[in-house]
Amino acid sequence: MSISTKKGDDGTTGLMYNRRVSKCDPRVEAYGAVDELNAAVGLARATGSHEFVSTNLLAIQQDLVILMGELATAVEDLPRYQGDGYSRVTPDMTAKLDQLVNEIEARKITYKGWATPGATVDSAALDLARTVCRRAEREVCALHEGHQLANPEILVYLNRLSDLLWLFARWVETK
Repeated sequence: MSISTKKGDDGTTGLMYNRRVSKCDPRVEAYGAVDELNAAVGLARATGSHEFVSTNLLAIQQDLVILMGELATAVEDLPRYQGDGYSRVTPDMTAKLDQLVNEIEARKITYKGWATPGATVDSAALDLARTVCRRAEREVCALHEGHQLANPEILVYLNRLSDLLWLFARWVETK
């Protein structure tokens, strides 16, 4: 089967369970932004020189796949999605991020005011991932405000993730 199906030539794309929507549908914008976030986190992981950060970024990427799958499913199809065994974003996933935030803050990293990205390649990649995360969060917020987000934990997760990415960048600079 070819990757080029030509089904999207009319400006539509498929959600889970074959629902067709416009490529500029807010749901597509949201999971597309999270896809970009996953790529940016991957870049930060690939360019990173600190095993602690890289290991945690890989786990975050795995969480983002779960998050994208949930976002790529229309609200009315979520019962089927869960019934088929797909995972959804949970408070436990956010709690892991909270634990990492607490761990890094306990290390007494140094920072003052706004950070200027680019002190190191590692921290610049993390700051890029953070800004993409904030955009993804805004796109998901638009879904939420449009009553198209069944799981508000997704917003909490992305908010916490952007905080963590900022802290990772400052920790890397401190090292």
